Amino acid sequence: MGSRWRGTITASMLLSHALGAAELDVAVSTTKGPVAEAVVAIVAHGGAPIARDPAPATKIIDQKNEAFIPFVEIFRLGDSVVFRNSDQTRHHVYSFAPARQFEFVLTPGQSSAPLRLEHAGAIAVGCNIHDHMITYLYVADAPWVERTGSDGKARVPVLPPGDYDVSVWHPLLRPGRDAPQQALHVGATDEHVQLTFTLALLPDPRRGADRERVDY
Repeated sequence: MGSRWRGTITASMLLSHALGAAELDVAVSTTKGPVAEAVVAIVAHGGAPIARDPAPATKIIDQKNEAFIPFVEIFRLGDSVVFRNSDQTRHHVYSFAPARQFEFVLTPGQSSAPLRLEHAGAIAVGCNIHDHMITYLYVADAPWVERTGSDGKARVPVLPPGDYDVSVWHPLLRPGRDAPQQALHVGATDEHVQLTFTLALLPDPRRGADRERVDY
């Protein structure tokens, strides 16, 4: 990123803070350590509408070493996904999720046509040839949505004053349980706010994973 853009972003953030916006940090962990690839979604309390309509994007889900990369990807309504086969074997990609159903075979080096995602929800995607392969497309309709990094943290750099509901979703949450949620108040003079979530997760089913790192 050039110095011109860094200066523009810095000036924008300084202006936002001058107008009362705060920076939000959300830390997600289990009792054993940080949780990567958790989705943090933020909506105004009571469902008050907030205008945030970024241009649609196209994101790639790769298939390499018989694994989908990444394990969790965030999309907004209207975004598209492309599946790319970087392996030396065929993959039979499919999903039966209510938010988007599809099925196609990709030969080595082949990519799918873009699939437009028009309904909110988590879409589990598998390979009908390699049962251990799985990825999740999280299609969000929340105004703010971020994914935690390897340190289990997600950051929203600019959050205006107000009352919010903050929820955390992860594909290894136990079935039948709602995504954990907390209320958040951002005051007009707040510059930095923090939330902490502690999750109970199922073991990671992906073959060949580092069990010490992912067996929550």
